[in-house]
Amino acid sequence: MINTNANMKKAIGDGGFDGSFKQLYTDLADARSRYIALIDGFSGYFGERDNLRLFSAPGRTELGGNHTDHQKGNVLAASVGNDIIAAVSENGSSIIRIKSEGHEVVEVDLNDLGIKESEKEDATALVRGISARITELGYNVTGFDAYTTSRVLNASGMSSSAAFEILCCTIINYLFAGEKLSAIDMSLISKYAENVYFGKPCGLLDQLACSVGGIAAMDFSEDDNPTIEQIKYDFESTGHVFYIVNTRGNHGDLTYNYADIPNEMRSVAAYFGKEVLGQCTKQQVMESIPQLRKAVSDRAILRAVHFFNDCETAKREAEALKQNKFDEFLRLIKKSGRSSYMYLQNVYSPDMPQTQDLSLALMLSDEVLGERGAYRVHGGGFAGTIQAFVPQDMVETYVKTLDGVFGEGSCLCPHIRNVGSTELVCE
Repeated sequence: MINTNANMKKAIGDGGFDGSFKQLYTDLADARSRYIALIDGFSGYFGERDNLRLFSAPGRTELGGNHTDHQKGNVLAASVGNDIIAAVSENGSSIIRIKSEGHEVVEVDLNDLGIKESEKEDATALVRGISARITELGYNVTGFDAYTTSRVLNASGMSSSAAFEILCCTIINYLFAGEKLSAIDMSLISKYAENVYFGKPCGLLDQLACSVGGIAAMDFSEDDNPTIEQIKYDFESTGHVFYIVNTRGNHGDLTYNYADIPNEMRSVAAYFGKEVLGQCTKQQVMESIPQLRKAVSDRAILRAVHFFNDCETAKREAEALKQNKFDEFLRLIKKSGRSSYMYLQNVYSPDMPQTQDLSLALMLSDEVLGERGAYRVHGGGFAGTIQAFVPQDMVETYVKTLDGVFGEGSCLCPHIRNVGSTELVCE
């Protein structure tokens, strides 16, 4: 089949992509209409082509290990059905053009891949950094046009920036690298672009969760070679509904709050002559608190203790799922949430104590659920979302309560997606 815009739309309507859709989505009709609309968006902006291809990269959810990856720690994470999708066509030039619905077009000239200070914290920096790194690895990247739409909401804790990065890597991987870049490779490339070109000191968790797929227990002891164990588990069989509650807070201007966390954790590690906390022990920290207080802030010590506790909690969560001990898993979710609230202190910005969307959502969850279910801060924190596991018989009350405060549609119900970033093919 010649992949013209019209042919691709017809194939989608005739069910030709249903095999791919079934691996990614729960609603085939919605998937068909969504991808047809995607192609219409491409056609409206870039025109007709005869080499169109389709790609998807999921958002992610973190189940355990809050802000532990950047210290060589442990995380339990999963990819979700909310994704960013793209219609893509090579354009025979040296220019990458990415038009995301609702945003200005991003353009990068592959003849100029140096770091641009003027692009810091802009999507253009991510595309330039990814292209530069993959080119450095020896692949011949050339121009392409892409039109994207996304259901990975900004400030949702689903890592919209990481999903965008992994989508770009996946497109280049399939178009120009012969699919030789692994999920870990693409995650490291994305982290490099975000750290060096974009200017945000992120870890590797977000990118890896978006690229691998499914539920994954991750050990970041070796930065360039994290250990990943995929775990199969059906949350729908537990009698609980998984929610991500969007409080609609904006964390776009809170980069410095995120940067404080790894910086403070490293300050504790530095006291022991180490680079990160993963090279230290909890016992060292606990026994040295009187001396540590003279060298670092009290908050840095609390955040260090959170790191050790939440690494252990993430490992125990993974074991609970593998042993089908869901009640224990819920208990550990709450334990992780308490540690984030009390020790990590990332439920609101310390510069804006009057605005506590996440604290309010956690309080409401506690009031509604009591001793049942579980809830915790979701993602980087400070603003955005919480996570909740709600018993089926309490769903109506929970959604009514949280939506009543944060607005209709605040309670998102993503499914766990077992496939990471990928190209969709017609069968």
